[in-house]
Amino acid sequence: MNLPNLLTMLRFALIPVYVFIFASGQMIGAFFIIVAAGLTDILDGYLARKHGQVTTIGAMLDPLADKTMMITVILSLLITGHIPWSAGAAIFIRDLGMIIGSAFFHFRGKKTVPAIWMGKLTTVLYYAAIMFIFFELPFARTYLWAVIAFSFVTSIIYIFLFVALNKDEGDGGSEDSKPGVESS
Repeated sequence: MNLPNLLTMLRFALIPVYVFIFASGQMIGAFFIIVAAGLTDILDGYLARKHGQVTTIGAMLDPLADKTMMITVILSLLITGHIPWSAGAAIFIRDLGMIIGSAFFHFRGKKTVPAIWMGKLTTVLYYAAIMFIFFELPFARTYLWAVIAFSFVTSIIYIFLFVALNKDEGDGGSEDSKPGVESS
């Protein structure tokens, strides 16, 4: 356990804090919890790279912490009517697909695609959309839909990267190949 991974764990711990503050009607306080989570995300990635502390568990937990926080925030905004159910459904389909797909392939011994700049940008754009929603700006919902579209493009790119990273597994030339796994 290193400092970047502890910061990632702190992000998980901020989720119930956010829920409590949001449920008590303190929108500004809840927004600042989201900002704190975003800052720990930036800081843990920076420290991990700077100090050579990038770990497999960190590479798996970091996006899971991001997704879990984002799902919690989106659920809270859905329940209170701040965003439409169709937007929430699109976000959940994409995020749950990414989480389930990552876990499934990780436990099958597949290589994980590290975060790319588009994934990081997607997170930043979602945080901006949430800020616009929290402050009830008139263009917030339109902007949210644009971010949702961008997130699906990013997911498609991740899928192509995953396939490229793992394509040698089914060629028979790798000693890491597993029986029954076919390449695409």
